[in-house]
Amino acid sequence: MSLQLTKLDLRTRQFMLAEMEQDVWQGKLYISSRLSPNGQKDYEGLLRAAIETYDAMWLARNLRSNGRMNSTEQRGKPNGGFTTAKIPENAPETLAEGEFNRFYIRGLCRQAIEDDIRELVVYRAKAVSCPRAESEAKIGTRIEVATLLDDLRNHIGIDTALGLPAGPNSGLSVRLP
Repeated sequence: MSLQLTKLDLRTRQFMLAEMEQDVWQGKLYISSRLSPNGQKDYEGLLRAAIETYDAMWLARNLRSNGRMNSTEQRGKPNGGFTTAKIPENAPETLAEGEFNRFYIRGLCRQAIEDDIRELVVYRAKAVSCPRAESEAKIGTRIEVATLLDDLRNHIGIDTALGLPAGPNSGLSVRLP
């Protein structure tokens, strides 16, 4: 099941695209280490197309094709050193949903600021089989728009201070009040 983003319209997409272009211009666009060299080369264009016209599922399908994902990665061992591990089967979906949702939230924040809306509300945008307690606790929470936007702009590709989105596969997003 894909993300059910409540306000994924042309206006929100324009704000999303502006946020993506800002990251590209600043050299801050997150490029996952799980992307192959081919995937790294294609990622910006695929993300742009997903934002302009498609969705996270389209992005995931395209990341899965043409050898765009690595099959293994190096991981640190608890006692030092590294090991080679297989990349999870759902890695394209996790990356696509996470980054698409981040730009969606940033775009919605920009729209809210323009419309003088000060807070957004956390909701579950995707059903998950085993929701985390910390994610469930966030549903219905109101988040100050400017703080959320600043947090997402400053924590690219990593966990944010506010915890939104709430980690890989959390299924959480935000909506207008």
